[in-house]
Formats: sequence, structure tokens, C-alpha cells
Amino acid sequence: MGKRENHKPQGKTAAAILDMAKKHNVSYTPTRRDAWANDVTRLSGDEIEFDEIELLLLALQRAGHISDPEALKLQAEYLREEKQ
Repeated sequence: MGKRENHKPQGKTAAAILDMAKKHNVSYTPTRRDAWANDVTRLSGDEIEFDEIELLLLALQRAGHISDPEALKLQAEYLREEKQ
């Protein structure tokens, strides 16, 4: 992943993730561990910035609404759709 322009995600996977987050009343709240990981990544010379959909996916996973494998599958589908 890399830095992406801010845009409204399109596609069925993005819509499904948005709907799931809305259904479960889930939103992303950064943690201290997130800040640490961002700092380590930045200091290593990488710039990785998750967009709104990826952050919601992380929040859904943290809240226990989806498993790790489900989150990985959804992220892969989402990124594939965003590339098109």
C-alpha cells in the first residue's frame, strides 16, 4: 500500500464495508499503538496511509465483527476494485 489521494471510494466492497460499519455502529478511533506504528513506519522511510474504508475495516476487526482472515479478504477485494 502507499499513499493514496483522498477520494470517495467506489465499488461494491467499499459499500459493503461502509454498510457493515453503519449496521454495527462502528467507527475508527486511533490507538496509542496506531500512533507508534505510524511513527515506526515513517521513520523507516515508508509512507503508508490507510483511507476511510481501510480504517473502518480495522475498526470492524477490532470490535470483533469480522475475523482476521475476513478482514484480509475484504481489504484485498477492496484494493483490487480501487485499482480498476
